[in-house]
Order: sequence, then C-alpha cells, then structure tokens
Amino acid sequence: MSTPRDLLIVAMDVAPDRPVESGDLSLALAGAEVVDLLAAEAVALDGDLIVPNLQVPLPEGLLDEAASALVREAPYESVENWLWRRGRGLPSAYLAALEKEGLVARQRGRWTLVSSGRAALVDSPARSRAADRWATGEPVLAQLAAAAGIREVSDEDSAKVTDEALDTVLATVHDAVTELEAVRQRKGVEDAAFDNVWRGM
Repeated sequence: MSTPRDLLIVAMDVAPDRPVESGDLSLALAGAEVVDLLAAEAVALDGDLIVPNLQVPLPEGLLDEAASALVREAPYESVENWLWRRGRGLPSAYLAALEKEGLVARQRGRWTLVSSGRAALVDSPARSRAADRWATGEPVLAQLAAAAGIREVSDEDSAKVTDEALDTVLATVHDAVTELEAVRQRKGVEDAAFDNVWRGM
C-alpha cells in the first residue's frame, strides 16, 4: 500500500475536471509519505519530530527516496518542516513514477499523434486498489484528500483516527494547507492593490 500514490490516483479520478491546488497536494503527499514511513516503522514521532529508525530499503521507489531524505541527526526535523521541504515538486515526481510504470498515459489529440499533455489514468490493479480504499472511506486517506481539497473535511473522519502519531501528521498537514491558503489570499490582496495603483497612474 502506498498512500501517496493512492492519494494522487484519487485526485486524478475524483476531480479530473477540477484540479486541486498543486501546493495543497504537495503538502498532502509529503504527509502521506510520513504516514507510510510510520507504517513501515522506518520512523517514529517524538512529539512532532520525525525520528528515523535504521534505514532499510523500502519497496516503493519514492518512499525509499523519502527515507533517504530524512534528517538523521538530533534535533531531527519537525513534521511541519518536512512537509514544506519534501513537498516541493512531489506531485510531478509521483505522476512521473505512475507514468513510468504504465499506470498513466498521455492523452493524444484526436487528429494528431502529438500528446496533448493531459495525463489520464489507465485501468490497473493500482487504480482499483486506490478506488477501493477511497470507497471504503479509509480515514487517513480521506483526511489527506480533504487537506488537498479533493473533498470536504469530516469530523467523522477525524474521530476514526485513534493513533496519536497519525493524528499529529494529519493535523500538521491541515495546518500547513491553511497557512498556504492564507499566503495565497494575502498575495491576492497585494496583487489587487498593486493593480489598482498601476491603473491610477
């Protein structure tokens, strides 16, 4: 099970015509990596600090890469810092991995053989597994999807997560997305003010 891959597949399947914000998805994918690293016992949390265990190869390439990118010396790295550092460019990396494995194809134009550039999922066991996980309402995936803007946040989903470490990761992802939205809004106000000044000159 790869939570980041499942999250990206769900994002492409559930909201293909309403793309999620890349920054929100980046933060959610980085959080999903921590979820899987915890499940693999590659890390543990000490409060909000990610404490690596002995590094062992992980079966999924990007997750193994994530494990290699961990800060392995005290005072370690907070989950929040990990999200901002690791999340940069992560949607593209996971999309490229899916494409390399033949799980995503580029749609071609109707009259030409030139790729239109739009990525589309192909039917595959990986897609079915992600769809099953989504359909059953798996709470961790549901909360990450909510953070990424794929669905609404549900108090019921929050109540279903009883693991303290997972709850810490998910809460931090939601906080980071909220912070990013505040930055967007502030930038929007500043850009609008600049436009008004420019038009008045």
